Amino acid sequence: MTMSAGWYLRRLSRMGPREVGGRAVDAVRRRRWRSARPACPSVTGARFTAVLPAGTIAAIPPDAAKRLIAEADRLMYGHAEYFGVVRDDLADPDWWYDPKTGRRAPWGHAFDVPYRDEDAVGDIKQIWELSRHQYLTQLAAAYAITGNERYAERVAEHLRSWWAANSPLRGVHWISGIELGIRLLSWVWIRRLLDGWPGAAGLFEGNPVALNQIWHHQRWLAAFPSRGSSANNHVIAEAAGQFAAACAFGWFPSSARWRADALRSLERHLRGNTFDSGLNRELATEYHGLVLELGLAAVAEADAAGVPVPASIRLVLLRMTDALAAIVDSRLRPPRQGDADDGHGLVVDGTGTDRWGSLLATGDAVFGRLAWWPEVTGTDVRTPLLAALIEPTDPATTRPASRPAHFADAGLTVLRGPEEIWCRCDGGPHGFLSIAAHAHADALSVEVRHDGVDVLADPGTYCYHGQPEWRQYFRSTLGHNTLQLDGSDQSVSGGPFLWLRHARSRVLAVDTSGEGVARWCAEHDGYQRSVHRRRVELTAASRELRVVDEVRGPSRDVRLAFHLGPAVAADLVGNRAVLTWIRDGEGRSAVLDLPGQLSWRAHRGETDPPLGWYSAGFGRKEPTTTLIGTGFADGAEGFTTVLRFRG
Repeated sequence: MTMSAGWYLRRLSRMGPREVGGRAVDAVRRRRWRSARPACPSVTGARFTAVLPAGTIAAIPPDAAKRLIAEADRLMYGHAEYFGVVRDDLADPDWWYDPKTGRRAPWGHAFDVPYRDEDAVGDIKQIWELSRHQYLTQLAAAYAITGNERYAERVAEHLRSWWAANSPLRGVHWISGIELGIRLLSWVWIRRLLDGWPGAAGLFEGNPVALNQIWHHQRWLAAFPSRGSSANNHVIAEAAGQFAAACAFGWFPSSARWRADALRSLERHLRGNTFDSGLNRELATEYHGLVLELGLAAVAEADAAGVPVPASIRLVLLRMTDALAAIVDSRLRPPRQGDADDGHGLVVDGTGTDRWGSLLATGDAVFGRLAWWPEVTGTDVRTPLLAALIEPTDPATTRPASRPAHFADAGLTVLRGPEEIWCRCDGGPHGFLSIAAHAHADALSVEVRHDGVDVLADPGTYCYHGQPEWRQYFRSTLGHNTLQLDGSDQSVSGGPFLWLRHARSRVLAVDTSGEGVARWCAEHDGYQRSVHRRRVELTAASRELRVVDEVRGPSRDVRLAFHLGPAVAADLVGNRAVLTWIRDGEGRSAVLDLPGQLSWRAHRGETDPPLGWYSAGFGRKEPTTTLIGTGFADGAEGFTTVLRFRG
């Protein structure tokens, strides 16, 4: 996907004067860097001291260690899966190869690589993911647990290969700051986990090639931070990686300055990216997880190095952890809201480890769990590693005495009923910053689960670059459980990560205090001449969810969508759908009575245009059933939908 001149003009329109000035400075600096690449200053007597305390590895639960070692063995055989693409070439990887398209990124100066053009480069996510080196942190952790040097030797072999193939400012891996930041964090943990291996010092602090790479990565991050309307999760990753490296690899004349600047940036942007309630302002749950992981990893480096951290950083991470504990369902699954690209900050666990349970376990170890938190029964490798470095603190703040259900600043409300009925209602801002890069046009959408099973599902994300029709579908209004007027999205898109006009939502009423009926009501102005208002009621006694949609304004063509989860089968007759699914070997069912004023059809796995799809993770999609009602809104009456769960 190449960007047209029109896209650049639209993108420019979403920037303020300060951001335009900063980007102009960046452009001048890039031009200057083309002709002058300074050498890394000489380093003598460097030592790595940010080691794990004695006994840390012994504290790793045996089942978590077993999962990790199984994953490490798959990696040793060259097997892995990234974004739905299975690879068996990782014993000796080609760092520039995209297995999805079969293309290889072109050689050249980093600033010249057209990374958004899949025809020229391949799928950039596939190429970048391997070079985050998070699979090498898994291999290094396997060495730390087992002492088997074959894992350490493979790590060293791959790092030397990568450094040789990716000299500073050359090629596709020197384009994006988030990639450099996460890669630095991986290198810090690789060095830490390999500390018992005799070759560790020779691989890092005693290796001029490694020192050159570490220095150039930090120099790049100091020069080209994400700015203005792009200062979302990317700037957190840049600051966290820069800070971690400057703490653990503080061997350079600029290390103290880099460390101080990165810490200031991290503190500022963690606060800026987080609502006071603790939810991430991008309103994209997976990025909440990414930012929390990055923040915890940065604090671990600070405490390991004895670097004081502003209390505000720990406070934000505490609030993020409490917010996560509040919004998960009975199976510890958070909402599927906004973009999701399977991005992680620090990976040291094997397949089968629950990401959200791991984060809550770390939160328990670092901050202490509250009485209303859900129980975390699973285990992980990462929690004992981080907990061994992070100094436990007693934050000087009042934490929620009971489980919050409504986050007013984020516009997110969770209604809960018996038998683990969970309903997320969206009445919040469209997204974060002027471009709202990771937002979806999902105002007033609902997401309903029963004992962790998606019944009315948020379809997910699937892709970013290269497939514009799929990118458009998965973030469209029709791609969510809400109402569309005149075939238009509520918010106006200007590109795959650019929104030109944002629907404005407001929550009108919330009542989650009683055990009988939980209520929510909100509206948005995204259709300009009309207002869409939605009321949701969850009645505990009857296990009934009632959704009433009203269109206030001129008469409009209506499409009302309900996307079912991939485990749910639907038998639609007229305006009634009988829903069935299996959970833990038992059959479950519900009845969905749809508005009779609309004409209903079931769609599944359609491609022209896309309709009836669910993406469980980035790069993966599967057919699912979507119920679409079409008709006319004349303002005389609302559209009532009733979902009843059977016994």
